[in-house]
Amino acid sequence: MLFPVLNLLSFLASPALAYATAREPDHAHGCTHGSCYPATGDLLVGREKSLKASSTCGSRKKDPYCIVSHLQDEKKCFQCDSRRPYDPVYNTISHRIENVITTFKPHRKKSWWQSENGKPDVFIQLDLEAEFHFTHLIMIFKTFRPAAMVIERSADFGRNWQVYRYFAYDCASVFPGVSKGPLRKVDDVICESRYSDIEPSTEGEAIYRVLDPAIHIEDPYSPNIQNQLKITNLRVNFTKLHTLGDNLLDSRVEIKEKYYYAMYELVVRGNCFCYGHASECAPIDGIKDEEGMVHGRCVCKHNTKGLNCELCDDFHSDMPWRPAEGRNTNACKKCNCNGHSNQCHFDMAVYLATGNAGGGVCDHCLHNTMGRNCEMCKPFYYKDLSRDIRDPGVCTACDCDPDGSLNGGICDGHDEPSLGMIAGQCRCKDHVEGHRCDKCKSGFFGLSAANPRGCQPCQCDPRGTVSESPKCDPVSGDCFCKRLVTGRSCDLCLPEHWALSHDMNGCRDCDCDVGGATDNHCSMENGQCRCRSHMMGRQCTQVESGWYFMALDHYTYEAELGCSVEQREHQPGRPATWTGTGFAKVPEGSSLEFSINNIPYSMEYDLLIRYEPQVSMPRDWGEVRVTIIRPGPIPTSSPCGNTIPADDIIFLCGVCVCCRFVVLPPPVCMERGVSYTLRFEFSRYLDGNSILILGTTISLIPRYSSLEMFIGGDPASIARKQSYERYRCHEGAKSVTRPQISNVCAKLITSMSAIINHGALPCLCDPQGSVSSVCDTHGGQCRCRPNVIGLRCDQCAPGTYGFGPAGCKACECNLEGAVTRSCDQLTGQCPCRPGAFGQRCDGCQAGHWGFPNCKRCLCNGHAEECHQRTGACLNCRDNTGGDKCDRCANGYYGNPVLGTGMGNQCRACPCPDGPNSGRHFAASCYQDNRNRQVVCNCNQGYTGSRCEECAPGYYGNPSQPGGRCQPCRCSNNIDMSDLDACDRRTGECKKCLYNTEGPDCGVCKSGYYGDASRRNCRKCTCSFLGTEHTQCTARDECVCQRATGQCQCLPNTIGLTCDHCKPNYWNLASGRGCEACGCDPNNAVNSACNEFTGKCQCRDGFGGKTCTDCQENYWGDPRIQCRVCDCDPRGIETSQCDQKSGHCVCQQGVSGVRCDQCARGFSGQFPNCQPCHQCFGDWDRVVQDLAVRTKTLSERAQEIQTTGLTGAYEKAFRDLEKKLAQAQGIVNARNTTAEAVSSLMELIEDLRYKTYTQTLFTINMPLLQFWILNVLLLLFGTLFPPGAYDSIHSSYNKSRDAERRANQSTTTTPSTVSQSADTRRKTERLISAKKDDFNRKNAANKRALGDLNAKAQTLDMKKINEKVCGTPGDAPCAESLCGGAGCRDDEGNRHCGGLNCNGAVAMADNALERSKHAEKELNKAMGELSLILRASQVADAKTKAEEAKSKAQAALDKATNTKNKVERSNNDLRDLIKQIRDFLMQEGADPDSIETVANRVLELSIPASPQQIRHLAEEIKDRVRSLSNVDAILQQTQDDVRKAEQLLQEAKKARNRAEGVKSTAETVKQALEDAKKAQATAEKAIQRARADIGETEARLAQVLKCTSSSEHDLNDAMDRMGNLGREINALKLKRAHNSVAAARAEETATMARDKANEAKQILDGELMDKYHTVQELVDTKAKTVQEAKKKAERLRDEAKELLKDAQNKLQRLAELEKDYEENQKTLEGKAQQLDGLEDKMKAILNDINKQIQIYNTCQ
Repeated sequence: MLFPVLNLLSFLASPALAYATAREPDHAHGCTHGSCYPATGDLLVGREKSLKASSTCGSRKKDPYCIVSHLQDEKKCFQCDSRRPYDPVYNTISHRIENVITTFKPHRKKSWWQSENGKPDVFIQLDLEAEFHFTHLIMIFKTFRPAAMVIERSADFGRNWQVYRYFAYDCASVFPGVSKGPLRKVDDVICESRYSDIEPSTEGEAIYRVLDPAIHIEDPYSPNIQNQLKITNLRVNFTKLHTLGDNLLDSRVEIKEKYYYAMYELVVRGNCFCYGHASECAPIDGIKDEEGMVHGRCVCKHNTKGLNCELCDDFHSDMPWRPAEGRNTNACKKCNCNGHSNQCHFDMAVYLATGNAGGGVCDHCLHNTMGRNCEMCKPFYYKDLSRDIRDPGVCTACDCDPDGSLNGGICDGHDEPSLGMIAGQCRCKDHVEGHRCDKCKSGFFGLSAANPRGCQPCQCDPRGTVSESPKCDPVSGDCFCKRLVTGRSCDLCLPEHWALSHDMNGCRDCDCDVGGATDNHCSMENGQCRCRSHMMGRQCTQVESGWYFMALDHYTYEAELGCSVEQREHQPGRPATWTGTGFAKVPEGSSLEFSINNIPYSMEYDLLIRYEPQVSMPRDWGEVRVTIIRPGPIPTSSPCGNTIPADDIIFLCGVCVCCRFVVLPPPVCMERGVSYTLRFEFSRYLDGNSILILGTTISLIPRYSSLEMFIGGDPASIARKQSYERYRCHEGAKSVTRPQISNVCAKLITSMSAIINHGALPCLCDPQGSVSSVCDTHGGQCRCRPNVIGLRCDQCAPGTYGFGPAGCKACECNLEGAVTRSCDQLTGQCPCRPGAFGQRCDGCQAGHWGFPNCKRCLCNGHAEECHQRTGACLNCRDNTGGDKCDRCANGYYGNPVLGTGMGNQCRACPCPDGPNSGRHFAASCYQDNRNRQVVCNCNQGYTGSRCEECAPGYYGNPSQPGGRCQPCRCSNNIDMSDLDACDRRTGECKKCLYNTEGPDCGVCKSGYYGDASRRNCRKCTCSFLGTEHTQCTARDECVCQRATGQCQCLPNTIGLTCDHCKPNYWNLASGRGCEACGCDPNNAVNSACNEFTGKCQCRDGFGGKTCTDCQENYWGDPRIQCRVCDCDPRGIETSQCDQKSGHCVCQQGVSGVRCDQCARGFSGQFPNCQPCHQCFGDWDRVVQDLAVRTKTLSERAQEIQTTGLTGAYEKAFRDLEKKLAQAQGIVNARNTTAEAVSSLMELIEDLRYKTYTQTLFTINMPLLQFWILNVLLLLFGTLFPPGAYDSIHSSYNKSRDAERRANQSTTTTPSTVSQSADTRRKTERLISAKKDDFNRKNAANKRALGDLNAKAQTLDMKKINEKVCGTPGDAPCAESLCGGAGCRDDEGNRHCGGLNCNGAVAMADNALERSKHAEKELNKAMGELSLILRASQVADAKTKAEEAKSKAQAALDKATNTKNKVERSNNDLRDLIKQIRDFLMQEGADPDSIETVANRVLELSIPASPQQIRHLAEEIKDRVRSLSNVDAILQQTQDDVRKAEQLLQEAKKARNRAEGVKSTAETVKQALEDAKKAQATAEKAIQRARADIGETEARLAQVLKCTSSSEHDLNDAMDRMGNLGREINALKLKRAHNSVAAARAEETATMARDKANEAKQILDGELMDKYHTVQELVDTKAKTVQEAKKKAERLRDEAKELLKDAQNKLQRLAELEKDYEENQKTLEGKAQQLDGLEDKMKAILNDINKQIQIYNTCQ
């Protein structure tokens, strides 16, 4: 009977039953209205072949085995033969694994499965053909249960295994690391031991439930639960056998024969796994059907399919597949394909996009449809709105021209007004229109399918087309052009035209200058003509910076003089009538010769002679012969081939004496590159004694009739000739004084100059003699410095000398001592008369003064020389000073005047030692005439008779060598007049003032805060309640942070003075910090509370300090809800009901929840309730007691009926055992305390009560009673020694006596309790009697207080406060400057009055301050008076003179240092400019490299603002004014000049070496033939240029700081900046040429030209602005340092050499331009590689033109 019972119990206890009960719907509807599940059964039935064991006895031969538990039988060992199946008759010894399947047959205990002997590791495995739900497992063993086993399962047909449960007798040793429970979740993996004991030896069972009934399952349909139940394979692993231990001692085979696994029955309960979509299952194909078998193929409902209903049925994929859950079937939904498909699939993305409405996507849509529901037409079809969506012909083919339609003729598939879609509408390409998209739009041509936009745009430039129309020929696309426009697109100008525009003719004439441009061709885009060398401007009418147009008399030649020259000085304000330095005096019979070797252009020239006759020469010249001497015969093929020898001899007769110039009648033909000599022979004058005053120069004026621009024969040439003659342009060049030239002549002469000189001429202004490197563009006259003359400003004017950066100085020869006004132009030495000395012949000999009446110097024997004008002695010796060396120098005393006897020596002042000793601390000293003592005038900080001590406020040790007195470093917080304010040796501060402390008085004192350096240390005002008590010595004496005044606050306290709590905290007055409010977050309005009471602001219905209780007169759980107490006021004691139950507190005789009815034992109608008769109370108690006993007996009987006889007392037994165990523990304790004894007595009393009254006597169990009594006696005997009972009994009697007396005090009359009650009643009567009177008096007192308060509010302290403190007290103390009543300052003192306050306090304070100030002024005056008495005015004068001398010496030293710095900076700058110039002159420099360098140059900025430079200039002016002896300084620097000349020679040698390196670099450059290598070189050069530019910036910063020191440095920097500007201009020209060449090579040059123009604008704009700014600043500063001229003379020659070098480089640049033509050929070869890029660029240009057309049409 055991097995059926176990099966039944197992099934009833199965979690699957509870799980199925919780989820199973009403069976009346089956699977229609919810989930459904097949019946549960034994999964082993019918699956004998799917069950296997790894070990079976007798599988290969008969195996013996023995049985340990066969004690009652004689036979203990048997045979096992499992080679054949079990048969109850013929083969009873077969023990295969299929024997464990339950069959309910009679022989079931005679068949079992058995493993091989002694094998511990054995498994049994069930392989199912599908997924099943597995609920529980039951195993009944024939032998011992395994000592350890594991139950595993697989849900993927054996690929992965998971452990269900571990079983072991000793879990810790067999399965270490596995938890032993208890279970907390259904999927926890634990090890349990209850099914692994060695007993029983047979028929032991092991049960495993997948879902433990003890664990509550919230959602049985969750994936976790479903996964836990799902299996495809089940395996039981037996890992350890139970033995008796003999196998460890004996290893014989016979011992192992009794240890093996044997199992009677195995039950695997479950059902087929259908996810709630089937209520029955059918056999799987190939599986034999047997009775009671649980099949594996679900009979699916809810439109599902699959072995386990795990898929949606075909064409039911509109919703995702899900298991059925309870009342929700989660059935699969049919797809909607509008009759155009019968296949679909589920798409999760579509499902989510539709908001979980549906995810079905139709497959293989028919009838030219497509889309998720076959609701759209395919491309090239559109929806016919007249047909139903399910009509097979709903989609109609499009009718669109494929050439002009997008996507090959596709049309709109449906109507969509918001998108502008119309069903069947063709989508034309961009340039196509028409219903079928079969014709081009206006302005387009050539419809083609290959064109993505259908038609090509006409590409007509609206500027060049007639009527500005974009239309063109619809077939060829040719446009209709204007008169001066050509090209297929009318986008090109005719040759010699430019500026395509909307003008009537379309383009404009180039109008290039006939001389400045090489021809009349220009760029079509910007009209730029092709200029000659160094010409610029669109029409080539301008010159580059640093270049000029020549004047007609530009070519002027000096005579090789053979006669005397009369130099003439220029008179200010009067024009000069000569050129050069003056005139040559030519007597009769003399001659002059002129050498000409620089003819620029082969043509005829007019010979111009300027002269000035003497006043005594009243008649004309007699005869002058002019001979042109040529180097040889003239070839007939040369330009001058028509000249005959007679033409080279010209006679000039009868020249006008009144005139000042003459032009030889016949012109002279001269050729370029030929040298000529002109000889003037003055053979005869009309007056033989006359002398002709002839200018030292002659001029060649080009003859306009020799130039093609005037004689070309075309209308333009004729017009130019007529204008030249009409305006007499040639007349203006004859006179030295030039009249204002007209604009017409200026333009014609400019063109002539460009033709004759092949471009512009360089200015070549002398860098020292000119103000700027830029000259006048018409004539080339440079801007000369003062007293400098010449076209290039390269020589001094007559009467001046010293050519240099500052110009020339006037000779200033003294007419009394000099022969003439002129001087040597190098040294400035005037020719002196006898007896005169000096450069200007204006001085006396050495040792004399008073020119011209010289006298001997008087210097008391202490000097040899004196000042030439004043006679003041120079360089006094013997420590003397003064104009006559008649007093002692500073630091000395005595009387050095000759003839004073012993007083003619100056001795050093002993203060304490003499000057230059290192220990001299006095400004001066003197000897007292009375006591002959030396009195020292000490420096500041020293005191004592010999200045040997430090004064108050100073410290140091001046008595030691090198010792000094320094001011005490006390942060200005000591009394400087106090001797003890700081240590006079160490400087340590001793008496810190203003509440400061520290060795330097640098911090506020403890208890003060602020900035000690500003004397604003204020007292800490910490709140005593909120500050850490360790930081306070008294309530108003606390320490705070010295810098900020922050006090150290207690926890949760904040504020600078710790005077309030943090938000949501309170109780600052506790002195321990603030406490958290703790307001209930749900019941309080916010988390804040009252800072003083801690009371939170509660919501309605809630109360308590933290709102955790209900409000007064409310009840309930505040966590849920508070309700109003609903009590009847007639029957309650108080209005507050019970806060938990809501029951009202009723009066006596009243009951009910609301106290609205009479209580039990009272009668009448509420509220008039009267007590019942006394007998009611007696009978009521009896009845209530009987009712309670009856109820108790009834409950006990019911408990016995449910649990059995002993069940009702199990709890009592457990309590008894527990208390006995506690008693035993107390008894066994070694040290028993009084508390333990008390606990034991309570336990004994409790046991006795329970034993006698509740259970033991009732059920009459004398043995148990006897046993308990024995235990109690034992406890008594063990715990209490003899006599203890008497003591306890005595105590008990005392307690009873005390109880009796207490009872008597309450029951006897009178007693203490009754007296207390009487007193209380009397008190209550008094309160009742006096209550009304008290209330009346209280109300009267409140009214009186209110009246007093109102009067107090009306009181006004403003007037009193204003009279006392100076301001009404109506403003807060923090804002009131004058304070007031109750106000305190930062140190806690009362604040009343102050600055600008007119109160009584302020007036008193002011009077006190004035008196103190007067006292200080008197003391100060007395001190100054004593100092005046001690020192003399002579000593003060000496001190000031000495200071002036030291300042002058410092200025001189500073000037010397600055000079050295500038020299070093100039050298660095010179090297840097050379590197940049070398890079820019490279032939391989491409336009991009040049542009990059130009941009980096543009980025250079002056590292000093104009304000800083002006400030430096002012400082230099002051320094220069302070130099009183400049001449002496210049004489001292003569040696430096000689050294500088030596350095100059070394620099020239270095330059020669650099030129050698340059030639080598040019050789390397020629080797760079191919363009790629040239580009690589350019990139490297760019990197070097960047580094050089960085260095340039740093060096320029130094230069800008130091340039103010001397004028020659400034001018040198300016000249170099000019050179750099000229090189940049050359770069711009080369960049322009490169841009033009690139435009010829490819059309992509448009972008390059834009960049070039932008770079040009930047160069012309920013750089020139910066350059001119620098130039102006340099000019301004140059005027302030004119006295430093000689220091820069050594650089003049070097500057000239650099200038020549720059000119050579510029000429080289012109040669490089010629090389450009060769490079152009290389560019043309490279252009072939750009063919592919040209197509792309053309497409981009087409797009741009289209956009232009679009914008042009947007009017």
